[in-house]
Amino acid sequence: MTVRPLLASLCASLDDFLAQPLNTVAVSGASAVAILDANQPVFYVVSPAFWQQMTGLGQNEPAQGLRKPGQRRRPAPAQSFDPDLDAQRGGLDEAPGDENGDEDVDVDEDQNDNENEYGNSSGHGGSGHGRTGKARQSAAAPTSPARKSRQAGYRSGDVAGSVLTQGAMRFNRFDALADQLMDLENQRVKRGELSAASVGILKNRLDAHVLPYFKYIPPSQVTPMMMDAFVQRLTDSHLSSTTVSQYLVVVRKLLKLAIRHGFLREIPELPSIKVANRPRSMLSLREYAAVVRTAHRLSRKGDKAPEVKASTGYRERFWVQPRHLTLPPDMAWAIRFMVNSFVRPGDLRQLKHKHVQVVRGSSVYLRMTLPQTKKHDAPMVTLRPAVQVYESALAQARLDGFAQPDDYVFLPAEKDRNYALAVLGFWFKWVMREAGVPSEDVMGRLRTLYCLRHTSIMFRLLYGQGIDMLTLARNARTSVQMIERFYASALDGEMNVAMLQSRRTTKT
Repeated sequence: MTVRPLLASLCASLDDFLAQPLNTVAVSGASAVAILDANQPVFYVVSPAFWQQMTGLGQNEPAQGLRKPGQRRRPAPAQSFDPDLDAQRGGLDEAPGDENGDEDVDVDEDQNDNENEYGNSSGHGGSGHGRTGKARQSAAAPTSPARKSRQAGYRSGDVAGSVLTQGAMRFNRFDALADQLMDLENQRVKRGELSAASVGILKNRLDAHVLPYFKYIPPSQVTPMMMDAFVQRLTDSHLSSTTVSQYLVVVRKLLKLAIRHGFLREIPELPSIKVANRPRSMLSLREYAAVVRTAHRLSRKGDKAPEVKASTGYRERFWVQPRHLTLPPDMAWAIRFMVNSFVRPGDLRQLKHKHVQVVRGSSVYLRMTLPQTKKHDAPMVTLRPAVQVYESALAQARLDGFAQPDDYVFLPAEKDRNYALAVLGFWFKWVMREAGVPSEDVMGRLRTLYCLRHTSIMFRLLYGQGIDMLTLARNARTSVQMIERFYASALDGEMNVAMLQSRRTTKT
């Protein structure tokens, strides 16, 4: 059993202090308040007026630790020295939210804005920063080497020994909760419940907006107004309503961890975000035929792509390597293959010969056993034109020496598959410009490589005879709900006017 003296007539729990620091200081009056964690004092808090009374400084008189350059130190008046009291007061410099704390952490402009908007998370005025007291006590009595080392750590902003980095209270920080959340999500990946790509997206979101905004706000002090301001930050960054909603899911997970640690009783009210279904653009039959013809023409002529970027125009140094400024037949193959196979661009990037099997029977098609994507791992079958595309790509691969089972189908010589997919996207934009196909549809939606998947599914909905929605969804590795929200939602009456005007034949 540990018995420690309580050097104050008032006390408060650490949770209550973190929740309402200014109220704790307001009721202290001319007395110190002991802040307890697990029924043990961790530091003491005094009001500014009581601190002034203790140090003997006038209202306009600077503390000795903050004297101006060249200003001589005023001799300190004699005073008694209590080592126990001095050790307890040393914790004052470790109060969370010290202006000079965490100097090793890079703070961007958004983090500074957060501190200015919401104030310091621990209440600067109520914590009674102890640098002045340290300077005065040092003048009054000898300082032990251990205390000198501790003072040096405080002056450098080292909060490694503070209550916020020790024990259970270390999780009352969003960065600590974020580390714990990443560990839990990685465990889900090992159990096969989550894809590794999802964890990567989570980390990107934590680093991009969540931690820069919440890093200096204890989870126990999050309010609905702070959440409104966070959503405003995301909105100002031109993020869609879907992305904003996904960011709130990340914050909700962190706050649930805070509840598990006992810092919150319930999740604060979060802003309501209405997610608007925004289907991707697609190509019409005429536009699809135009881009395929143009891709073949550019490949035969060997024209060189202009080194342009839509946002900045011509550039002296371009990210596309010179060997990829001329169009190989892979682009025309990729366009036709995507429209006749329902695959995503990410599937196209990872497609290898070992994933493809040509099936010839009553129907001719490709059976593709691709790696799992978005929790779907069922084989996919293609339309018949995809067979001719694959056999053409395979014949060229045999000539180039890339026909082994582990070789990639498209751009097999490029081992950096992210770069390979980016090059395909660059070529697709170039082909659309040359074909006279707008880069945006009439609804202002960008046409990227992904629009070919949308085109593939929409062509089946429009021109497939008696297509079964469930079969289409499973073969495209999606769900009926997603097709209804993002694909079939783009259908209108004019697209199937012949069907609307059709009549049943009467039996004779």
